[in-house]
Amino acid sequence: MRLPPELLDAIQQETEKIDRRRLLHAATELTEHYQAADFSTPAIASSAHRAAYLAVRLPATYAATRRVFSEINLRSPGSEITSLLDLGSGPGTALWAAAEEFSSLQRATLIEADEHWLHMGKSLAEFTGASLPQAQWLRQDLRSGFSCERHDLVVISYTLGELPRSSAEETLRKAWKCAGRFLAVIEPGTRRGFATVLSARSLLLEHGAAILAPCPHVEACPMAAAGDWCHFSQRIERTSQHRQLKGGALGYEDEKFSYVIAAKEPAVVNGARIVRHPGKHSGHVQLALCTPEGRLENRTVTRSNKSAYKLARKAEWGDLWP
Repeated sequence: MRLPPELLDAIQQETEKIDRRRLLHAATELTEHYQAADFSTPAIASSAHRAAYLAVRLPATYAATRRVFSEINLRSPGSEITSLLDLGSGPGTALWAAAEEFSSLQRATLIEADEHWLHMGKSLAEFTGASLPQAQWLRQDLRSGFSCERHDLVVISYTLGELPRSSAEETLRKAWKCAGRFLAVIEPGTRRGFATVLSARSLLLEHGAAILAPCPHVEACPMAAAGDWCHFSQRIERTSQHRQLKGGALGYEDEKFSYVIAAKEPAVVNGARIVRHPGKHSGHVQLALCTPEGRLENRTVTRSNKSAYKLARKAEWGDLWP
């Protein structure tokens, strides 16, 4: 996966405003902050931090968000998403992902507390002209409450886990009321991020939600019961600037993320979820599955079962297994 060319150009324009040395230092500080998962202090404290975020973090969060949105098209084909509400939008990453994934998208509302991010998001969107749907940018703080109208899709991406517990629960309840069809919660693919998603899943089930993805069931999470955490990975292509700022030699980065998509209407269960990288060996493939019965199952698909083996050779972590 790669960023849209026009978004790459817009990011390049913003990062060129910052001295190279300051940008490199800010990128290092951001990486250290997110690795420490310390939300007692803000990660973004300057224009250099914001530019560094665009270069080194936005591509990863875009990739994870678009991958999650693709599950809606996969599990609910034909669903026309015409409106998007993004709670804690930052520079508008989810808007770009939704615009790429949903050709039917007509309007979006983006709620963000930081006025600098709102200004940056508008600047990025204006740089591209007519490639994005009509967007309304609102300055509201999720910690102190917010107002919203109903939208087909509501997303809370890389935000819920940074809120105090009481604010997170109230945000989630209000988000569910504002969701016309789907609500997506996305967090880093860490134990902490998964714990946030798992709590969100439980609260949403209490409020009558159906689970569209990734869970193929509404039972208790078997991975949590086993002391494990459910997460997935999406590869994003790196630019040369991205590699230089991250000090990496590879032309790609793998973003680990946890997520849940809740739906207003019951979801059709049409397979198990592959919850680990498939083990692809000579003559057989080993799959770790979360099944529609709410159990973890290790399954071996051999060459003797030609049709299943062909599918298994192409299967990837996070895919559905029919």
